[in-house]
Amino acid sequence: MSMNPEEIRLREAMAEHGRLLFARGFSVGSAGNISARLPDGFLMTPTNSCLGRLDPARISKLDPQYRHVGGDKPSKEVFMHRAMLDARPEAGAVVHLHSTHATAIACIAAPGEEAPIPPLTPYFVMRVGRSLPVIRYYRPGNPEMEPAIAAAVRAGARAVLLANHGPVVSGKSLDDAVYAAEELEEAARLALMLHGRAARVLTPAEVDDLLETFG
Repeated sequence: MSMNPEEIRLREAMAEHGRLLFARGFSVGSAGNISARLPDGFLMTPTNSCLGRLDPARISKLDPQYRHVGGDKPSKEVFMHRAMLDARPEAGAVVHLHSTHATAIACIAAPGEEAPIPPLTPYFVMRVGRSLPVIRYYRPGNPEMEPAIAAAVRAGARAVLLANHGPVVSGKSLDDAVYAAEELEEAARLALMLHGRAARVLTPAEVDDLLETFG
């Protein structure tokens, strides 16, 4: 399978991001997956792969219709990535993690809740946005969650929490998606630390200012 320099670069970047996310404990075992958009399709981490030990050459390649055309077999959660990438054409990548604090929020928050993490910091708002819809529980690998995720993204969400499962985060680039997933985990950790305390949150006007300034 021939690869252009941009695809080679993106494969190497996916492997490096995966290694760092795994090292920080944001995924364990073979949990979590990453996808990125190419001009001629998509790259996706393989099924049952460990984010800490990705081989760039074996990362799955899919065509524009998400059919497997190269590398190892893709994650069983292709549909999760397709829901985000199709509903948000400006998204260049999607990161799904089982990071501890975000997953804890996903176990506490009610399905249908739109903002289970308050706007405590500007960087959470800048990277994740105003809303973080909680999608009701589906077993891992159940494609019935695809329309639920797509509907939330079409309504304006950049990221969602899968109830009792974990976060799914998009970004304009691979770096953006990873940074947003990391910021979401940090915001979830802060929310749990501050639960029950009179924490100061950003006002609606301050949130509007951030989104208008940084997009």
